[in-house]
Amino acid sequence: MGACGASAPRLINGTPDVVVSSITHDSRQVRVGTLFCCIKGEKYDGHEFAAAAVERGATALLVQRELSDIPTDIPQIVVDDSRGCVGFVATELYENPSGHLSLVGITGTNGKTTTAHLLAAIMRATGSQTEVIGTLSGSFTTPEASDLQSHFSEMLANGTRSVAMEVSSHALSHGRVNGTSFAACVFTNLGRDHLDFHGSEESYFQAKARLFASDFTSVGVVNADDSYGQRLIKDSSISITPFSMNDVSELQVTATTHQYSWCGRVIRIGIGGTVNVMNSIAAATTAREIGIHLDDIVDGLESAPAVPGRFEKVEAGQDFVVLVDFAHTPDGLAEVLRSVRASSPDGRVILVFGCGGDRDKMKRPLMGEIAVSLADVVIVTSDNPRSEDPEAIMYSIIAGIPDHMRHRLLSTDVDRRRAIQRAINVARAGDVVLIAGKGHEVTQTIGSESYPFDDRTVALEMLRSVA
Repeated sequence: MGACGASAPRLINGTPDVVVSSITHDSRQVRVGTLFCCIKGEKYDGHEFAAAAVERGATALLVQRELSDIPTDIPQIVVDDSRGCVGFVATELYENPSGHLSLVGITGTNGKTTTAHLLAAIMRATGSQTEVIGTLSGSFTTPEASDLQSHFSEMLANGTRSVAMEVSSHALSHGRVNGTSFAACVFTNLGRDHLDFHGSEESYFQAKARLFASDFTSVGVVNADDSYGQRLIKDSSISITPFSMNDVSELQVTATTHQYSWCGRVIRIGIGGTVNVMNSIAAATTAREIGIHLDDIVDGLESAPAVPGRFEKVEAGQDFVVLVDFAHTPDGLAEVLRSVRASSPDGRVILVFGCGGDRDKMKRPLMGEIAVSLADVVIVTSDNPRSEDPEAIMYSIIAGIPDHMRHRLLSTDVDRRRAIQRAINVARAGDVVLIAGKGHEVTQTIGSESYPFDDRTVALEMLRSVA
């Protein structure tokens, strides 16, 4: 509790011997025996829901200020930073579950999901029951602190012993992993993203860098080919093992596989694109650092399934390639487009993409310029516009396209389904159609509503309609 602020926690009312069996910051999840944590957020202040939580059975409150409308028999633990405290308190309540797991945390702008799934495949190759926490497993990349520790506890009870976990910059800024012990932490790369939240790229980096400290781990695995990774290697106070493209030789990459020699072994991974080479190297290096045998590393990587929405191929017997990828940042889009070009040098690259609403607006023109610089044919469409006008978002994207590159912009269409149809209609034998931005997502958010929409499903329907 000492990490919850400059001042020591104070107990107001009640007694310290009440029974607490669960912890949450969500008043809707309160039941008898819950410690309710009052967190002040951007939209809501949890202190306003404290009375309702007590009515639902909360036996104690974690607060940043004393609440006068709470019965005097309900203990109020007053701390400087209730959000920052939740993870530490939950860790104590659930008896430090992460300390009993082989838990690896993975952070970075791009590649977290693929690296986590490849590492999980390696862990499973050892015979260890393994889970993945991340973008594909919940509404948050990294769950809230109380949910996270509860999840770790449930995993242990169900036999899980290894976990590969994505750790977002939001999670680090909000203390969601406070109290968590990692066997190792991985840094994939850093590019422009989430500046609407962090304000600057430096602040974004500093949020990521928090993970590479003795509070969380003693082992870091860091991308030495990334400039921010080089800073971590130089400045971190923990032991750092670098990984790099220079670690492999005899590299071969196609749209559906990549292969290389690493540590004296030839490894063939069933995921395409040069963008994924660094992800598999990261997974292999991390596995080695936490003591996994080379044979299991090779077996795990070679048996790893495709990762949903990451360089995922959509196949209906057509004579061109269709790929769906989550790339939604300038660096991510550039890397995927370079990967597509490298794996299919003889055909055209046809790109369909948009940018999300209510997010960093400054990246939109940058992505427009990247699109026409690295693709032959570009169709700009809507992503998840949320509360913004999708037409305005598209205008911001095409504003970044230089005049001498405008001939590569085939069209703009706010209807994403129609845009995908257009790309497939103009594709010829040997071309690659890349549908970027939404990846694994199965909905499209327009205004405050989410509608069913899966790029992979839509692309397959279009391919079958023209077959």
